[in-house]
Amino acid sequence: MRLKNKVVLITGAARGIGEATAKRFAQEGATLILTDLHEDALNELKQLLAPGDHSISTADVTDAAAMNALFERIDEAYGQIDIVINNAGVTADSTLAKMTEDQWDLVLNVNLKGAFIVGQAAAGYMKKQQSGVILNAASIVGLYGNFGQSNYAASKGGLISMTKTWAKELGKYGIRVNAVAPGFIETEMTAKMPEKVLANMKNLSPLNQLGSPEDIANTYLFLASDEAQFISGAVISVDGAATL
Repeated sequence: MRLKNKVVLITGAARGIGEATAKRFAQEGATLILTDLHEDALNELKQLLAPGDHSISTADVTDAAAMNALFERIDEAYGQIDIVINNAGVTADSTLAKMTEDQWDLVLNVNLKGAFIVGQAAAGYMKKQQSGVILNAASIVGLYGNFGQSNYAASKGGLISMTKTWAKELGKYGIRVNAVAPGFIETEMTAKMPEKVLANMKNLSPLNQLGSPEDIANTYLFLASDEAQFISGAVISVDGAATL
């Protein structure tokens, strides 16, 4: 198993890509700490995981005190934190002309500030142990923009730049930092979209299909594993060639 004896924190773990990643990592022997604001969904997910010393928390990624306390508990319980996946994220779409400050603040706070808070806390512990992996959930929208998503594009573009900066700063401590940029992924959100919209999304890819949460989970798994020991500062697009 590729993640045996590894302690892994996944934010935004209750649904979608986070859920798929938790299941995949548990299969590979990881010990998981799963965070999300949806406690019921976290409890349900925990019951579905491969056996292990897994735990859940409803700590808010935008609350620095709560996240620092969570990392302290992880350190006390396990004495290590090997992999952190900054997966928590939200959308609040609107065109530039109609977007409110509340929409802007919500998305930037969760997607960018939240990742900063978690990454900063993780780096402190990983420096002490001289090893670690931080993986950030970017998006092709952060690379190429998207209509009606000024806030989301800005948050993911900022996260990509932050990923590269962290890779430069933390490499000397044995810490690798990478980002995954999903394309259009089949989730609960896309399932509610009109069939015409889904067809247009599929047509953007030469493969003529949407990706699955498992596609992203498998990419995270590779980047988290020792097989990717010389990969840092990378942004891996998983989009079915939609952006070519």
